[in-house]
Parts: sequence; C-alpha cells; structure tokens
Amino acid sequence: MQDSARRPAAVLFDRDGTLVYDVPYNSDPDRVEPVAGAREALDRLRAEGVPIGVVTNQSGVAKGLISPEALRAVNDRVEALLGPFDVWEICPHDDGDGCGCRKPAPGLVLRAARRLGVPPDECVVIGDIGRDVEAARAAGARGVLVPTPETLLEEIAAAPEVASDLAEAIDLVLPGIQLTAEDEAGTTRAVG
Repeated sequence: MQDSARRPAAVLFDRDGTLVYDVPYNSDPDRVEPVAGAREALDRLRAEGVPIGVVTNQSGVAKGLISPEALRAVNDRVEALLGPFDVWEICPHDDGDGCGCRKPAPGLVLRAARRLGVPPDECVVIGDIGRDVEAARAAGARGVLVPTPETLLEEIAAAPEVASDLAEAIDLVLPGIQLTAEDEAGTTRAVG
C-alpha cells in the first residue's frame, strides 16, 4: 500500500459523480457537466507531472442503453471540458457478467497502472462511492472517497480517506504541495 506521504505514481478518477455530474446512462455529450473544481484539481496534477486517468463502470453498454459510439462521444466531451487524460479504462459489463474489470473488482485499476507503466500500489483512486475505494484496495492502490448526496453513509464510514471535494482530495495526494489563497499567479508552494 502506498505511503500517504509519498507522491503518487498516478491518480485515477471515477468519471460519473466524481469528475462530472452523474447523469444515469448518459449518451448525450451535451449533458456532460464537470463538478465544481474538477478542471482545477486535474490541472494541479498535470502541473506536478502526475499522470492521470479515468476508471469507469459503464454498464449502460451491456444493457443496450448506450452505444459504444455514444460512450466515446461522451468521453470526448469530458476531455474537451477537463483536458486530456493519460489513460481511460472502461468496463462495459453489467454486474451479472462476472468480469474482473467492473468495480469493485481491481481490473480497471490494474489495467490503467499497467498502461501507464507504474505499480498499482503507487496509484491513488479517487471516487464518489464505495465501489471505487474497494477497487483501489483490491488492486493494492490508495483510495480516496469524495462523497456526494448519493454516497451511502456506510461507504463513508468504511473509506480509509474521505475528502469534502476534489481540491481537498488533491491536497491529500500531493503532500507538501498546497495552493495558497494569496497566490494570484496560480503557482504552488511547499508547506511543511
């Protein structure tokens, strides 16, 4: 398991509810709306040279509610609004399919780490529900929960780390780097 005082080799995000507002089975790129602070959080990681990726369950594909082309269009819109990601790993299966990639299974996290060329236990997974944190744990990665009104209380209680929003989550994963309110230039300074 990753030492929380060390810089992560990569940070992997859940998509729906974490980076963008959750629109169930969204197949319309025009309905993609980033959560508050998502772009700034991602840009902090980019500025520090930390690879970032998305690990997302998309069972709407298996259920026939989202075509692969519509899913691609939605993901392209996410990137247009939030900037590029180093890796995307998507599980198109449903719970009953028995795959190894659908969170809480570790497959998406393991594949993303492999594609990035980093050890899974040096990755951080940030998500809004227990499945995200459980997938991190199963892969040996560090999990940070950013709850939404849909997050269950027991998921919050079980999470090893909880942040109130993405900015706080990034504060947790970038030790010693903190954005100052007075710094209008948008640079960072080390805090000790």
